[in-house]
Amino acid sequence: MSTSIFGIGNMRKLSLLVLILCILISVKNQNAEIKKSSSSSKTAVKWPYSSWDSFPSVFLSPLTSMEDDDGEVSWHSNRSLEYDFYRDSCPEAERIIRRVVHELYEVNSSVAPALLRLVFHDCFIEGCDASILLDAATGIDSEKDSPPNKNLKGFDIIDKIKSEIEMVCPGVVSCADIVALAGREGVVQAGGPFYPLYTGRRDAMHSFRDVATSELPSPNADLSETLASFASRGFDLRETVSLLGGHSIGVIHCKFFQNRLYNFGRTNKPDPSLDTGFLNLLRSRCNDRMNMAYEGPGVDFGTLYYRSLLQGKGILYSDQQLMAGIDTGIWVRAYASDISLFPRDFALAMMKLSNLRFLTGSKGQVRLHCSKVA
Repeated sequence: MSTSIFGIGNMRKLSLLVLILCILISVKNQNAEIKKSSSSSKTAVKWPYSSWDSFPSVFLSPLTSMEDDDGEVSWHSNRSLEYDFYRDSCPEAERIIRRVVHELYEVNSSVAPALLRLVFHDCFIEGCDASILLDAATGIDSEKDSPPNKNLKGFDIIDKIKSEIEMVCPGVVSCADIVALAGREGVVQAGGPFYPLYTGRRDAMHSFRDVATSELPSPNADLSETLASFASRGFDLRETVSLLGGHSIGVIHCKFFQNRLYNFGRTNKPDPSLDTGFLNLLRSRCNDRMNMAYEGPGVDFGTLYYRSLLQGKGILYSDQQLMAGIDTGIWVRAYASDISLFPRDFALAMMKLSNLRFLTGSKGQVRLHCSKVA
C-alpha cells in the first residue's frame, strides 16, 4: 500500500513539472505560429454557421486505459497518453489544427463555441473517443441523432482538419485527438486560456445515442441535478462551476429558456429569480433575434458570465441555479471578482474533461474519415 501511494505521489510531481514546462514552451511559440500560418494563407475560408443555436453545454496527469485494476470501467486514470504524442509520427499535426481553427475563426467567431461544445458532448458520453462524430450506419445509432445533439455544429471543421492532416500523415492522428486539440484552440481564439493536452487517444467503433439522450446535462436542471450529473464524471463542485463558464461564449437559442419568460414551472408567471429588467430584455430579444449571449469573444473571458449570475441575469435556468447554493455561489463570486482565477480553473477543468475515459492501443482505431468506422 505504501509503495502504491509513493508511486502516485511521484507521478503527480512529475506531471506538475511537465505541465509547467509545457505551458511555458507552448505559450512562447503559440502566437508566432499563428501569425506565420495566417500570413501564409491565401484563400479565404467560408464558414457556414452563424450561431450556437442548440442545446447549450459547458463544458492531470498522463492517463492510462479505460479499466482499473479490478477490470471495471473508470473515468480517470494516470498513465499512457503523452504530451506531444505525434512528435515523431506527425510533428505537424498540432500546427495544422491551430492554423485551421485560426483561419476559420477569423471568418466567423462561432467556430469557438462550436468546437468547445463538441469536446464536451464527446467526452461527457463514454469518454473522449470521437463517438460524437460517427454517422448512423448498420449497427451504429449515432449520437448526432440524440435530442441534445440535434443541432451540434463544428463537424465540418473536424473534417477539414482531418483531411489536411491525412495529406501529411495518413492514418496516424485520431479524430478523438483532433476534437480535443481543436476545442482547446477554439477556447484560445475566444480569449480563453491555453492549456496543454496529452494525446494518443484512439477512436471508438461505436456510438452511444441513448446514453447521450439520458446523461447530457439539461439546461433546465436544478442545482442538485447539475451537480450530480457532473459528479458522475468525477467533477467536484468547483470544477462544475468553472466548466459551466463555457457558456460565456456563443449564443443560446430562446427555446432553451422560453419557459422562464412566461410560464416558469407552469405557473403562467416568469421565473422569479430573473432580474426584472433582464426579463424584459430577454422577452424583446426573443421576439426579434431568437437568441442571446452573455458576452462577446475576448471580453474578459468568463468574467461577465459570473457577474451576470450575481445580478440575476443568468440566461439558462441551470446557470442561474449556481446562485441557489451557498458553496456554488461562493465560486461564482470568486470568478466574478478575480479575472485571473477563472481562466486558471477553467483550463484545469478542461484538461480533466479532455482526459475522461479514453481508448488507447487495440481498444480503439484511427479512423480515416471521422464520420465512419475504419
